[in-house]
Amino acid sequence: MLNYILIALLAIAPMAMAQVPEGITLEKATNPVIKITTSKGEMVLELYPDVAPKHVESMLNLIRKGFYNGLAFHRVVPGFVIQGGCPNSREGASGMPGTGDAGYKLNAEFNARKHLKGTLAMARAMDPNSAGCQFYICLDAIPHLDGQYTVFGQVVKGHDVPEKVSANDRMEITILQDMAAPATVAP
Repeated sequence: MLNYILIALLAIAPMAMAQVPEGITLEKATNPVIKITTSKGEMVLELYPDVAPKHVESMLNLIRKGFYNGLAFHRVVPGFVIQGGCPNSREGASGMPGTGDAGYKLNAEFNARKHLKGTLAMARAMDPNSAGCQFYICLDAIPHLDGQYTVFGQVVKGHDVPEKVSANDRMEITILQDMAAPATVAP
């Protein structure tokens, strides 16, 4: 019996230690939550593992490794998107910003979620299965992108910040609430 209680406590520990700011309502209380900090302010985003599990897992893993810290928003198109996450945007990098990746590609996880203002989606090349680490945040509704890019999150606090971001603004990304540990059954 003690084993089951311990396993249950370990399964809910990540939720109990969550640092989700007060006043934020999540679609699902256990969804991961991240914070993107820039010189223009902070954005808090809820991630959607139910529709894009591999994209969410990949981003969380990269955040844990500190991959995004110090990278720039290399593409800013007013009324459209801000895009970042390219390792070639790091100070001192030799490649062209917008062309780098994390060393692997993700298969598309296109879903029914719409590209609304504040939507987080994964950038990619022409190949639908070429996403990796670069992401964008919509500055307005962009319905012509629906079903063609993997939507995997939404801004839930700091809605005004994306429009303040300029090209080459640096980012720091932290996890406020990680994925809930899967429950396991003791032998």
